[in-house]
Amino acid sequence: MNLWRKLKKFGAIQLKTSAYVLPDAPLHYERFQWLAGQIRDLNGEATLIRVAEIEGMPQEQIVQSFNDARAAEYRELMAACRDGLARRHKARGAALVGDLEKLHRRFNEIREVDYFNCPTATDAQMLLQRADRLVSRQQPGRHPPRLDRAKYVGKTWLTRPRPGIDRVGSAWLIRKFIDAKAAFVFGMDFRKHPGALPFDMADVEFSHHGDDCTFETLVSRFGINDPAALKIAEMVHDADLEDGKFQRNECLGINAVLLGWARAGMSDADLLVKGGQCFEGLYAQLRK
Repeated sequence: MNLWRKLKKFGAIQLKTSAYVLPDAPLHYERFQWLAGQIRDLNGEATLIRVAEIEGMPQEQIVQSFNDARAAEYRELMAACRDGLARRHKARGAALVGDLEKLHRRFNEIREVDYFNCPTATDAQMLLQRADRLVSRQQPGRHPPRLDRAKYVGKTWLTRPRPGIDRVGSAWLIRKFIDAKAAFVFGMDFRKHPGALPFDMADVEFSHHGDDCTFETLVSRFGINDPAALKIAEMVHDADLEDGKFQRNECLGINAVLLGWARAGMSDADLLVKGGQCFEGLYAQLRK
């Protein structure tokens, strides 16, 4: 059990029943040497092997295994954060602050062993930032100025890969009400795309702010008053943030379909196209 805890702390992934893997770096090699020595001291057997490749496992599959392990840890953290937010009206402020401090420490621990920048890290970071603002009752940009849609025509918009309900819905909203000629690109670092407008990413203008998801932020900033779009905003909020604020469940099905398509290997661009068609159908029904 002690050995397993150390392997978990180092972020190692397990292959088969007794092989553990870490990226080839001096620190990791030293850690494995140390663990192998401990095992031998207890009359166990341990073999340390440095390899360039593992037959039958492409590098992309190994990287995905690391990201899957980190994603599970981030989701566990996010579930704890959502549970804390759901109880925030009953709990004392000091207790919530203490919980958030623990969650931030846990987030930093996961990031230290997130060797391949798991995309779920951004979701966790954004949720923690939202929790920070809600607990401290700080709403930066509480009444931001309305934006002129005419100045946002023909732009390139950037969001994270493997888009889910908020990003797909926001892309549909952008094309439908803001920028019919919008082009979309995908990346994890908006600084590498200086000409693009980032959305649903940490620390950008068009993202989660206060109690709003990105879809709601876009609706507010661009003054979209279409009744059907406003209803969809409530649906996306509940599906994305899972806080039951509006008690709307219509987008839960769309979210499940998007997750299924993503797991089946559908490209990011196709997820926006196919997901946008789902939103267009929902919009047409609500307009009636």
